[in-house]
Amino acid sequence: MSDNNELDIRSIPPINRHPMIFDRFERLQPGEGFVLINDHDPKPLYYQFQAELTGKFGWEYLESGPQAWRVRISKV
Repeated sequence: MSDNNELDIRSIPPINRHPMIFDRFERLQPGEGFVLINDHDPKPLYYQFQAELTGKFGWEYLESGPQAWRVRISKV
């Protein structure tokens, strides 16, 4: 899986974060992914992915705080 690209949203206004993440996800080919970097646990984002894209994404924590959370999000 190619996930060398990172999406660091820590400096992005919260209202813009989820649309930006879903846009990045939609542009992925199956098997591709990216690493999301956030300043808090992105559980609400996970729940949104689960509600809208059940079975179509992968979610793997690479780092769980306290300064940064890194999650590999991939397209199945």
